[in-house]
This record gives sequence, structure tokens and C-alpha cells, in this order.
Amino acid sequence: MQDIEWGSLPFGYFKTEYNVRCYNRNGEWGQIEVSSSEYINIHMAATCLHYGQEAFEGMKVFRGVDGKIRVFRWEENAKRMQRSAEGILMAEVPLELFYEMMLKVVKLNEQFIPPHGTGATLYLRPLLIGTGPQVGVKPAEEYMFMIFVGPVGPYFKEGFHPVKMQIVRDYDRCAPLGTGHIKVGGNYAASLKPAARAKEEGFASVIFLEAKEKKYIDEAGPANFFGIKGNKYITPESHSILPSITNMSLRTLAEDMGMEVERRHVMVEELGDFEEAGACGTAAIISPIREIFDRESGKSFTYGDGKVAGPISTKLYNKLRAIQYGEEPDPYGWTKIIE
Repeated sequence: MQDIEWGSLPFGYFKTEYNVRCYNRNGEWGQIEVSSSEYINIHMAATCLHYGQEAFEGMKVFRGVDGKIRVFRWEENAKRMQRSAEGILMAEVPLELFYEMMLKVVKLNEQFIPPHGTGATLYLRPLLIGTGPQVGVKPAEEYMFMIFVGPVGPYFKEGFHPVKMQIVRDYDRCAPLGTGHIKVGGNYAASLKPAARAKEEGFASVIFLEAKEKKYIDEAGPANFFGIKGNKYITPESHSILPSITNMSLRTLAEDMGMEVERRHVMVEELGDFEEAGACGTAAIISPIREIFDRESGKSFTYGDGKVAGPISTKLYNKLRAIQYGEEPDPYGWTKIIE
């Protein structure tokens, strides 16, 4: 095995030893296959290539302070993938199959789980695609589910340090009654162009507004948005927002810290009322925001001193990480130890 500088890993693809795959043919899931190939051989008319029958998840595996391997809230990822499959008429992956494949791929690639204290984790990418050929617009009759893994560093190069984000109004991530609430590739394809422009203009990511009225905060790039106002943890609620498992966890932690949690429409004008703001998701956990710039109006909202995250964001971040790494008890049963 190659020497890996765990502490300097980017958030990107990293070749490991094995991935696992399973096919759904004639309405039934087959046997789990182990592969060392990085490639998939699929039909040129596969529905994933033509009609977007594709869904994925992002998960993390942690090497705990006790040396044990922990995976975080895998059931929620499995259930969300089932919702994604149902949303675009793909074969749903049973929880039992998801779990068995997850265990197998983690154990096969155990040497790539970063040591505790390096700031790196093992990232799991479950992927479900329509592999059956169709020329007419209709769902496939064959599907493949696979999981590949790789060690990663922080999603944003800044790590847990405040970033700048840009509100965009000339692009929409998804339609109001479209696929924003499920984790399918089309939502991310729609975000690529405005995100690239934002980075060219000096911002870490974009903040999308809901597409119908352009009044309310939707997604913060590839993550959920939240704001802290007094003793309140406030996060947008909308059919076009992907329900983040990290956000779900942070809401529970906030409540247990004695905070009031609100899931509701958040107007752009309200951004000036927050003392702290952040983007949360599996890849970053929390990315604190120091400035939100409205590209159209030129108005800017700033948070804190711009150098360190706010106290509540820091407390939430540290608490969730401590649970994930086994540094503190897990009273919620969120982590699964892989023997």
C-alpha cells in the first residue's frame, strides 16, 4: 500500500482496492459482486445516460478514538436512496442489501480508513443507476447498485473556517415540484455553472433561492442552510430542498442544548437578522459562513469577525464530531460500530 498523507487529503476521488456491485434483473436483486475495476460496462442506451435515472448517497466512516470503525446513520442514507429511487421510478435497494454491501466494502478497504486525529475520513459513495436500454422515455428494466469508497479530507479547502457564499437569482437548482427533495444527479448538474462562476468571483459556493418567487433561501450549494438567531436554530423548509441527515442531526443536538428549532421559509431579507450562518451536510458537517453576497442587489450580509466560526456553530460541530469519532457517548444510536 502506498504511503498516504492523511492530513493533506483533498475531498476528491481516491483509488482503493475494491468496490461492490449488485444487479436488479427481472424485478429481483442478484448476488453481491466484488470488483477491483474502476469501470462499469453498460449499454449505450442505458437510461442513466439518456433520461437521468441515477441516484447516489454520500456517507462517512470514522476511525474512532478507541480505534473502532464507525459509520454514521447509515439507515437514513439507505432510506433516502429508496425515496430517490421511488421518485424517478428505479428499483429500490432493500435496507438489508444496502447494509450487507456497506459492511463488505468497508471491510475490504479497511486499510484506507484514515487514522483518528488526521481530520480525514473514509467516504462511501452508494450509486444506483438504470443500466437497461430504452430509447423511448421510460424507466429501465435493469438496475445496478454499487458502493465505492475513498479517503477524503474537508469538502471546502478552508475546513471549519468561515467562507463566503453568493446568492444567485439567474439560475435555479430545481423546479418547485421537481426533484429537489431527492438526491439525483440532475440537481447537481444544474448547479455546476453558477457554482463555477461563483468560485471564479471569489466565493466558496452559491446559495440558491426557491425557483417560484425568488424570495426564500433554498439550498446552500450542495448543502442545507441554517442560521442562528438568539437561541434559535433556523433552517429552511421546502419541497425543493434535499433533507440533509447532518441537518437532521444538528437539529436534535440544538434542541438538546436547549435551543428552539424552526424549520420554515427563510426570506432573503432575514439574513441580516442572524448572528451566525452555515451550510451543513455529510461532506463538510458544518461550513461556517462569514459573508453572503447577493449578486443581483450587491447587498452583503456578514457574520462574526470572519476569522473563526460562531460559538453555537462551533459547539454543534464539535458535539457531532465527538459522537462520530466515539469521543463522547452516542445516546441517539446514530453510529454503528463495524467489527
